[in-house]
Amino acid sequence: MQITPRTDKSQVFIEPGFIWDQQDAYLFDIDGTLMRSRDRVHFDAFTQSVQRITGFEITLAGVLLAGSTDTAIVREACRQAGISDEVVETHLQAILEGMCQCVLERRHELKLVRLPGVEEVLRHLACKNALLGVATGNLEMIGWIKIEEAGLREWFRFGGFSDHFPIRSELIAQAARKAREMTGNSASICVVGDTPRDIEAARANFLSVIAVATGRYSFDELLKYQPEVCTTSLADLMAFRTAS
Repeated sequence: MQITPRTDKSQVFIEPGFIWDQQDAYLFDIDGTLMRSRDRVHFDAFTQSVQRITGFEITLAGVLLAGSTDTAIVREACRQAGISDEVVETHLQAILEGMCQCVLERRHELKLVRLPGVEEVLRHLACKNALLGVATGNLEMIGWIKIEEAGLREWFRFGGFSDHFPIRSELIAQAARKAREMTGNSASICVVGDTPRDIEAARANFLSVIAVATGRYSFDELLKYQPEVCTTSLADLMAFRTAS
């Protein structure tokens, strides 16, 4: 293992023999990987939709959000609030649809910041004819709204979302199936994410990982999970790109 420091605060680890920018397809997480939100639109959609549909109040305090899925977050927040599983499952689809509607109605309030190096990496990989998709715990409508509002829609051809796959490894599997349908069964597929759950979900599907420490987890915390690549940002990783 060799870790290359670029500055006092930036670090990049690349597993020997792994060429990070020569994979056939890439599955990008959204929150903490491509962008950061400086608003409460998505956050508020959980509480507002549950209350509107069921009449119960929930809070996301105490719920692990990083690396989770919208569907799993709804279930956990309702469980913490003492709402029975029967009530949740009966109304789950309506709650998820309500969340999408909440974000759609407030999309003009979204304040999304693209993280360092995102567009440069996407452009670089596209120039190498890589297939780019998203694999995110967001619901599909919410995920695409964020991608569009961040000005990144042109890069992505497909996605895996949590509407029907509350477990991250399952939505990664679905996205990987789509990637192989588009590129061939032998395609090399790499997951790009910012949490240990992204790494674990990739490993469950025998996929390689680029871990980016632009979310709540540090470079050292992510490196413990042994991704093929670990970097403090995508901008830092670009210093190790190969020629197009």
